[in-house]
This record gives sequence, C-alpha cells and structure tokens, in this order.
Amino acid sequence: MDGDHPGWRRCLLAGAVFAVCMAGTTLPTPLYPLYQEKLHFSELTVTVVYAMYAFAVIGVLLLAGNASDAVGRRPVLLWGLGFAAASAVCFLSATGLAWLYAGRLLSGVSVGLFTGAATAYVLELAPRGGSARATFVATAANMGGLGCGPLLAGVLAQYAPWPLHLPFAVHLALVAVSAAVLLRLPETVREPRPLRSVRPRRPALPAPVRAVFGPAATAAFVGFALLGVFTAVSPAFLAESLDVHDHAVNGLIVALAFFSSTAGQLMAGRLGAARSLPVGCAGLLGGLLLLAGALYGELPALVVLSALVGGTGQGLSFRGALSAVARASPADRRAAVISTLFLVAYTGISVPVIGVGVLTEPIGLEGAALVFIACMGVLVSAAAGYLLRRPVRA
Repeated sequence: MDGDHPGWRRCLLAGAVFAVCMAGTTLPTPLYPLYQEKLHFSELTVTVVYAMYAFAVIGVLLLAGNASDAVGRRPVLLWGLGFAAASAVCFLSATGLAWLYAGRLLSGVSVGLFTGAATAYVLELAPRGGSARATFVATAANMGGLGCGPLLAGVLAQYAPWPLHLPFAVHLALVAVSAAVLLRLPETVREPRPLRSVRPRRPALPAPVRAVFGPAATAAFVGFALLGVFTAVSPAFLAESLDVHDHAVNGLIVALAFFSSTAGQLMAGRLGAARSLPVGCAGLLGGLLLLAGALYGELPALVVLSALVGGTGQGLSFRGALSAVARASPADRRAAVISTLFLVAYTGISVPVIGVGVLTEPIGLEGAALVFIACMGVLVSAAAGYLLRRPVRA
C-alpha cells in the first residue's frame, strides 16, 4: 500500500476530479440570500431551487445509473464535467429564476452521472489490496467536495468582487483542469460496449447485495436527509434569527458539516461497517437534537456543534454503507448498485428540504425545521434500532 504507487496517484487524481464536480453542487448555498434580494423570491422557492438538482440526480440514476458499466468510466465522467460546466454558465448568466432552475438541473445531471461512475472508478484505479483506502478517497472526495463549494463561494462573495459571478467562473476553470486530468487517466472497463447498449433499468439488486443493502441504504437516507435540511435551513436561519449576514461565515458553517463527514469516514475505517453504521446513526441523532436546540434557543454555537456532530455521524454511516455495498457487489454491476444506493440517499436530501419550504409560510422557518427534525429523529432512531438488531455483515 505504498503511497507512491502509480495506482494511488491515479486514484487520488480521480478523487480530485470527483471533488471538483461535487463542489459545484453546493457552490450556490451561501449565495441564496443574495439571489433572494436580487430576484425577490420566497423561502419556499429557495428550497425548491436547492432540491431541484436532487430530482435530476434521481432521474439520471434511474435512466443511466449503469451507463459507465457499459461504455466505460471516462466517457461518462467527461459528460458529467460537461454538464457541470453548463451549470456554471447558467449561474454566470442568471438574470431570472429560470436560470437558477436550469443551473440546478444541469448540476443534478452532472452529479447523477458522476456518483456511481466516479466512486467505482476511484476504487478500480487503486492498487490491489487497497479497497479500504480507496473507499475513503471516494467518500472523502464526495463529501469534501460538497464542503469546499459553500466555503469557496462564501469567501469569494464576502471578500472579492462580483459575488454572484466569480465563484462560478472559478469553478468553470477547475472543471476545465479536471477534464484535462481525466483525459490522462486510464480506462478501467475492459470491454466497453456501445452507448446504444445502455437501457434504463428499474432499481435492482444482485442476490449477494440484498442482505447488506437494506440497512446500508437506511443509514444513507437519514444521513443525507440531515445534510439536506441543515444546508437548506442554516443560511436563512443564521441571517433571519441570529442576524449573521457574513457570507463567509455562512459558507464555513455549512462546510463544517461536510468536512466533519470526511472525518467521520476516516473513523469508520477503524470501526468497520458493522459498528460505524449504528454509531453513525447515534451521531446523526445528536446532530438533529443540537440543531433543534439552536433553532429553539437561537444559539449560534449550537448550530456549529450540530454541524460537527451530525456531519461526523453522517460520515460514519455513509462510509460504512458504501463500503458494505461495494464489497458485496459483483464487479460488473458495482456502479449500478452504488448508483442505487445514491438514489436512496438523494431521495433523502430532497424530500425533507421541500417539506421545510412548504411549511415555512404557515408556521415559520423555525417551526418547519423543528417539525422535520422531529421526523428525521424518529427515522434515525428506528434505523439505529434496526442496525443494532441486525448488524451489517459484509
């Protein structure tokens, strides 16, 4: 497991490309208050715009989640970078709400193409015997990239000119560099088939995966649900209830949740999937309770703690889920199975966010967030109980 092995260099480069793509997904997060001020739309519209990409991700995973198993990893990832670039162009051109919807949809298509394909690509580029480290690279690239997006946009919006343009121009440049890097990496699918061979498939699981997939997908759902609610609620809550209008601070707090997820993934490597899944669910429950306390008591310190605790719990449960599912999957179905796991996860990140937006007008932002925190708390508790009774065995 030499860090200088060419396989590890390729694995890390693929992880960096993965992170760049994912950063574009969360880049607009600290900028939504600026868009609200410029375009005059409601909090419900913010949550719909935020969640729009998740519906695009789900659609792509259903229609083409297995595409890279057929045509190869690199072509699918290059298309994903193309859609990421198109998303950045939409935000650079945004003069109305339609541009924001288009940008989020294109970002969702990009992520839908990337999630399963990039995760499988990182695992396959690693040297033999390095699956545990490669799984960490893949999940850290995913969550680390999501964390870098709001941090980059928040800092640029606060301290640099053109707050609604410069973040997307920088991301567009990073996408171009990523495409150049990807073109120099080898293909890992040995016998690619034509694009016409790709057919939409209903989510299906090979027999060896089924026993592992249920509890793993449950943990992924609740983890992404917490990140979705947290990311959608915290910038508006910090501005409205705590009078925090610093875009860099807003971006940093959201980024902390994703960076803590990366730390949780590192811890999961030591705990193993069987223990990291229930422990991660306990962390998720703690994060939800802290966020509820922050909303109820108007305490910014608890928002930070909820990001740290909940993010760590999400990382533990997510890496445990991904590791268990990837190890149980046949090689020729791995990307499709991983895409199915992400399908469940992105359902979690979208539905609660829309629910918060729907309830914001009748009961207020704090009330809506508390209702959904309670719902997610019940789900997390049920998932933890299930995992304790039937631990994952991979």
